[in-house]
Amino acid sequence: MENGILIKEVENKVGTLKLNRPERRNALSPALLVELHLALKKWAEDDAIRVVVITSNSDKAFSAGFDIVDIPTEVTPETAEVLKANNPLEMALNSVKNFPFPVIAMINGYCYGAGLNLTMCCDIRIGADHIKAGMPPVKLGLVYHPEGLSQFIEVIGMAKTREVFLTGHTYTGQEIKEMGLVNYLVPADKLSETVYAMADEISKNAPLSLKGTKKILNMIGKKFLIDPKDINAAESLIGEAFNSDDLKEGQTAFLEKRDPVFTGK
Repeated sequence: MENGILIKEVENKVGTLKLNRPERRNALSPALLVELHLALKKWAEDDAIRVVVITSNSDKAFSAGFDIVDIPTEVTPETAEVLKANNPLEMALNSVKNFPFPVIAMINGYCYGAGLNLTMCCDIRIGADHIKAGMPPVKLGLVYHPEGLSQFIEVIGMAKTREVFLTGHTYTGQEIKEMGLVNYLVPADKLSETVYAMADEISKNAPLSLKGTKKILNMIGKKFLIDPKDINAAESLIGEAFNSDDLKEGQTAFLEKRDPVFTGK
């Protein structure tokens, strides 16, 4: 085992990536996202890893979401180079989505925002029955990016995606299963056993079949992507919210642990 913000483990044909920023509730910092991307890129170069499990090194928080306040100052030259040319969140999510073999999200703590989006990019999601999950952008004054919305629509459908994003509700227990945010909910003490039993079963399947099936499924999933001609309009809506007084109020209210008072400006 190694230390760092992302722990990488390999056993047989199963690779495990553990988010390891407990002091920040495993918030997805740019540096962590680049590490995730680079690990998956390396594992994708051959067929040695037939299944990837993404989890956290904590039973309290899978991920609190994107860490917008973290500015990396001490990163490897490779990470720094990647950060210069790429949106780290988009890059990491695409690396998970397009990894050639199946990826399983093992959700062992609460899961919000971009952390939940990360699990939507996995092929299978299995969670402990104590977890909480939600998408809070509307409670902060943000408009979520269209590709992220598309990734939710692909997994849970349009109607449930509307509910998740328009309410900003935090889901618990059986609600998470009913919303389709996970495939299975199991007792916490059975989570690892359940996930790795499935990973082991998958890893024994024919590699060309696994890769081919996943690639075709991803091709079909592209029908949920926004039309290119609508991208500029979507980005304008995102920018308007990002520059609003409501966003400042949402952030302040969150830090002060009070209900925000939005004005629509």
